[in-house]
Amino acid sequence: MSTTAEAKPSLRFGQVVIGPPGSGKTTYCQGMREFLSTMGRKVVVVNMDPANEEMPYPCAVDISELITLDEVMDSLKLGPNGGLLYCMQYLEANLDWLESKLKRHGDCYFLFDCPGQVELYTHQSSVKNIFSQLGKWNFRLTAVHIVDSHYCADPAKFISVLCTSLSTMLHVELPHVNVLSKMDLIEQYGKLAFNLDFYTEVMDLTYLLDHLATDPFFKKFQRLNEKLAEVIQDYSLVSFVPLNVQDKESMIRVLRAVDKANGYCFGDLEERNLQAMMSAAVGADFHFNFTLGVQERYVETGGRTVEEEMMEL
Repeated sequence: MSTTAEAKPSLRFGQVVIGPPGSGKTTYCQGMREFLSTMGRKVVVVNMDPANEEMPYPCAVDISELITLDEVMDSLKLGPNGGLLYCMQYLEANLDWLESKLKRHGDCYFLFDCPGQVELYTHQSSVKNIFSQLGKWNFRLTAVHIVDSHYCADPAKFISVLCTSLSTMLHVELPHVNVLSKMDLIEQYGKLAFNLDFYTEVMDLTYLLDHLATDPFFKKFQRLNEKLAEVIQDYSLVSFVPLNVQDKESMIRVLRAVDKANGYCFGDLEERNLQAMMSAAVGADFHFNFTLGVQERYVETGGRTVEEEMMEL
């Protein structure tokens, strides 16, 4: 008598949202959830951060039902960093709990709101192993690495961010989209040394090194900075997509980069809903091939503003 093998679960797509504390991960999850819901996708948000107590979005799966950071710190006498590492190791040891929770949401698009501790994505293996197991459960995920755009105003901090982003990409081993968040606030952080596309496309970093050489403190480490810049440029993997969560055009640029990375394909209904939204936003049919850089808000091209160029299309 033949036995029927258990059916393999259908593909489930989604994003794992990572980045330093305060970079805007939870705000991104809230905004992306609302944006995708408007487009017709059935979205669920999974809170993977045991320190995240107040969430602005409905949470379908919450790690705090399994373990919380406060409980670990109190019972094991650990600090916040050590406690968070323990929580991720505990989740890795109890993946059956996570699997049972995710199975309740079959035909959905997933947003995983992850902790912000950098070591989890550059040195420690628990989160990497959890992501790997999700892949075995037929999830097709893109890592969305969110970085605060204020780092662009400081050359030293920006090079540090580039190194962290590169290390995270190599360690996590997922399709990766780096995002510069809070672009609506970038002018408040100070004047940029170069146009924004220099930072988003990560162009010739020797120009940043020249700026660092003018600082007496960093001049002592010029050789080290040169080697760091060489490592980043030799790999040629790091670039950024600018994001303003309140701007629909900015959100769709990020979404299309994510969908391209994990293989998600638009359906006909979603395509129509998307075009309708963008038409309402700009007053004309939205052209996917026309990419508006955020820097165009601040720089005129050839004496013409962005609005004038859009009118010509």
